[in-house]
Amino acid sequence: MKKIALLGSTGSIGTQTLDVAEHYPDDLKVVGLAAGSNIKKLEEQIRRFRPALAAVWDKDKADILRHNIADMDTRILDGMEGLRAVAAMDGADITLTAVVGMIGIQPTLAAIQAGKDIALANKETLVTAGHLIMPLAKEKGARILPVDSEHSAIFQSLNGEDRGRIRKILLTASGGPFRGKTRKDLENIQVEDALKHPNWVMGRKITIDSATMVNKGLEVMEARWLFDVAPDQIQVVVHPESVIHSMVEFEDTAVIGQLGTPDMRLPIQYALFYPERRPLIGGERLDLFSLASLHFEKPDPDTFTGLKLAYEAMEQGGSMTTVFNAANERAVAKFLDRKIRFLDIPEIIGESMAVHTPVASPSLDAILAAERQTYEFIESRW
Repeated sequence: MKKIALLGSTGSIGTQTLDVAEHYPDDLKVVGLAAGSNIKKLEEQIRRFRPALAAVWDKDKADILRHNIADMDTRILDGMEGLRAVAAMDGADITLTAVVGMIGIQPTLAAIQAGKDIALANKETLVTAGHLIMPLAKEKGARILPVDSEHSAIFQSLNGEDRGRIRKILLTASGGPFRGKTRKDLENIQVEDALKHPNWVMGRKITIDSATMVNKGLEVMEARWLFDVAPDQIQVVVHPESVIHSMVEFEDTAVIGQLGTPDMRLPIQYALFYPERRPLIGGERLDLFSLASLHFEKPDPDTFTGLKLAYEAMEQGGSMTTVFNAANERAVAKFLDRKIRFLDIPEIIGESMAVHTPVASPSLDAILAAERQTYEFIESRW
């Protein structure tokens, strides 16, 4: 039986992870849970899965939860210390990190230090601290198993292959709800419009990231670290049907990809059971005969400037990727609060990058300082 510590349990990835665990009670056991502030849902999860530890980011809500589950044996922790404790807890074999944002860096480092395998659904960890995470994982013998559908597809396509023979990674993108639109079309976009993803059901933040295509820029940065390739070896391909989840082109011209219906439980389950495959309970089968055609397009860098800025951040390197990520996090939050326009998101990212002098190979303290400075800059301007 594999024992799981789950960070971000009340979010989209977290709830789907628990769905997988519930379907395989003889093979998967949830021993730790962590969430931000949704203590109602977390309490329901605690009562269903009876973990030894649970953590809540908000201390006051952690106190309420302690009171609410006084009849149970689950120990409740709070804050970053709580996240780190759940991530590295004794008894867990694998830590699935599905928290949103840079909050995932410290617990991921703690889990690796404790020798846990990592099922990674928190792309910001590698975007900002890949140079810390990947060497530590190698040193500790911890496996980094991607949960993003695109990176899982690449991971599966590389099974049994010599990674030194990769010519190019073809990272697919749905194009989001605004594929084919011009900048003028996007001038008056409202929050409700941006949250209507055509293919995937995701959290609010990642759905906005998909609409701006910033999410694909973050995925390019993540792929660079996961698969040890140069940024110019990663090509974004807009594929609106979301059937091919990503591909790898090799030196001999062969292209290998992973196809399937859009269901995040597949990459979650693949990471948890790797290298085994199990039936996906309730998952739809891909019917090739029902597909009239598949389409592929080049991304539009003039309309979706966030993707272009991501490549620029990678080229400058060091702490610049942290600035890119932090600026996007704060800008998306402001857009969701209706304080800025949709097109202001990439503008804020670009202006934040323009005032930052990157630090090469930043320490964790330097990464967190760059994040804080970026937030301060944004709050002083918007």
